[in-house]
Amino acid sequence: MVRRRIAFAACALALLVGLDAGAADKEYVVRGMVVSVNPSARTLVVSHERITGLMDAMTMPFEVRQISDLRDIVPGAVVEFTLVVGDSTSHAERIVVRRYQTVEQDPSTARRLAVMKKMAGLTTPPVAIGKTVPNFTLIDQQRQNVALADFSRKVVVVNFVYTRCALPQFCLRMSNNFGALQKRFTRELSRDLVLLTITFDPERDKPEALASYAARWQANPAGWRFLTGSTTEIRRVCAMFGQEAFLDEGLMNHSLHTAVIGRNGVLVANIEGNQFTPEQLGDLVAATLRQ
Repeated sequence: MVRRRIAFAACALALLVGLDAGAADKEYVVRGMVVSVNPSARTLVVSHERITGLMDAMTMPFEVRQISDLRDIVPGAVVEFTLVVGDSTSHAERIVVRRYQTVEQDPSTARRLAVMKKMAGLTTPPVAIGKTVPNFTLIDQQRQNVALADFSRKVVVVNFVYTRCALPQFCLRMSNNFGALQKRFTRELSRDLVLLTITFDPERDKPEALASYAARWQANPAGWRFLTGSTTEIRRVCAMFGQEAFLDEGLMNHSLHTAVIGRNGVLVANIEGNQFTPEQLGDLVAATLRQ
């Protein structure tokens, strides 16, 4: 179904190009999340927002002129680029990765996070895209041991929250994204897809607190697990994905990360921030499930 939608979108763009034959090149701003990249074919597939004056939001491939245009472009990257539509062809250019920046975090807080990270010894680089994610074992909301290795040959999506977070644009949005995945991938959940929500506040988020939080989101325990563990192990897992979190006056200052791990245990994407939609995340997961 997804392949057919992408093929249809590509045909739709080709038709638009053909209808515009003879006219001067037109440029459109495109924003979205990268679903896949094929350097040899000089293409990237993007789940994009509505392109004003051209097409509605959808997932489709875009060609580039040079392979170098795809440098540093990876699945999960939130990008903005110019789509040039000519007489008979179209191509993407001036691709820019939109780095996550939160307006809620003031510069002094950001500096304090950086210092605390260094003091805590969390300067180990996170797992790189395309590398195998090391195994870890934590405890779920039912006090069962859960190891990443348990999900061999399945796609695993990981995010991080703490249950006391009340801001809608942070942890609640991360959980809402997983709620949307659970609804979209009902058939694949547990069989081919596993969702892991990991707390970065293990001192307070014991299994009972996680069970209550899971019930709030009507999470299916067969495919959506909520994990905690020792402070040492939680810090190790957070460091794998570049997740930062520190207690500050009773609350947590933290970053936001959503990771997608392929069936072979390799990290496919590590998305920082919240500048994407549940639909875009779902398109990335769908592409990973097909691989």
